[in-house]
Amino acid sequence: MANIFDVAKYILKSKGRMSTWKLQKLCYYSQAWELAWTEAPLFEEDFQAWANGPVCPELFRVHQGKFIIDAEDIPYGSLDNLTREQKEDIDIVLKDYGDMEPYDLRELSHSEEPWKNARGSLPDGAKCQTVIKKADMGEYYGSL
Repeated sequence: MANIFDVAKYILKSKGRMSTWKLQKLCYYSQAWELAWTEAPLFEEDFQAWANGPVCPELFRVHQGKFIIDAEDIPYGSLDNLTREQKEDIDIVLKDYGDMEPYDLRELSHSEEPWKNARGSLPDGAKCQTVIKKADMGEYYGSL
């Protein structure tokens, strides 16, 4: 099975340098739509409902302290771990979300049920490490 680093590296190879904020959201939407389309995760790592949207802590630890990142900044991961079908699915996500600004992706994720459910009644800006459930992601995006 692929991991978050395989997906992040694929996204960065496809789209080029980007903000870490944007990379996190594109990885999140890749996972969300894969769950909706195939009912199987693209990778096992989870996203948490951080104040600025979904964040995968494992990926965050790799890019922590950086604002802009490119594929060479991801020391792990291989495009060979993704199937042709998974790459095609990620390409669809990149076509739909890849040109959006990081702030717009943040706002979009904040308006959607999986992130809101994980946050519960926390006020804006409050720290949160609650996992966004894969089942919630698959169900929500599968219903769109």
